[in-house]
This record gives sequence, structure tokens and C-alpha cells, in this order.
Amino acid sequence: MRARIYKPAKTAMQSGTAKTNEWILEFAPSEARVKDPLMGWTGSGDTQTQVKLRFDTLEAAKAYAARQGIAARVMQPKTRSRNIRPGGYGDNFANSRRGAWTH
Repeated sequence: MRARIYKPAKTAMQSGTAKTNEWILEFAPSEARVKDPLMGWTGSGDTQTQVKLRFDTLEAAKAYAARQGIAARVMQPKTRSRNIRPGGYGDNFANSRRGAWTH
């Protein structure tokens, strides 16, 4: 069985970092998906692709994969630089603002 261990990225609707501090072990599909001729739905007999295991640390996820004999590949998260303005949000409305006011 193959799997990947990764840290999820925040969704497009998030401004914070909730639900991005845990590591997920997700199994790779072992068979191709097929299209049902009657309804047009896609499906598979592989139920492992529905399983997502969550861990607090990367070491815990690696240890679980090693105990269960799962060949897991770790995908390190890409870090973002913080967008911190020197004056903060209140600087947008300051009287001493030098630039032109635009919306």
C-alpha cells in the first residue's frame, strides 16, 4: 500500500490557519476509477482512498506508517511569508498618509 503524508493548505475561504496544523496520511488509489454505464457516475472498488488519518505531528504519522508497513511519502508544506505592514490596518486611515486615497 502506498500513501502520502502532508499538511493541508488553508482553503480559499480562510483568512486564518485553522485546520492546517495537523498532518494527514492519505492512501493512493490502487485501481482506476470506472464510469457506470447506466447512471454515468464514477466509482471504484478501492475503499482505502476514502480514508484520511489525522495526526498531531509528522513523527506520529511516520511511526504509524512504519508500524502498519505502509510505504509513505512525506510532502513538506510550502511556507508563506507574512504580509505585515508597518502601520497596520489603521495606517490606511491616518491623516499623515502620503499616497493618494484610492478604493
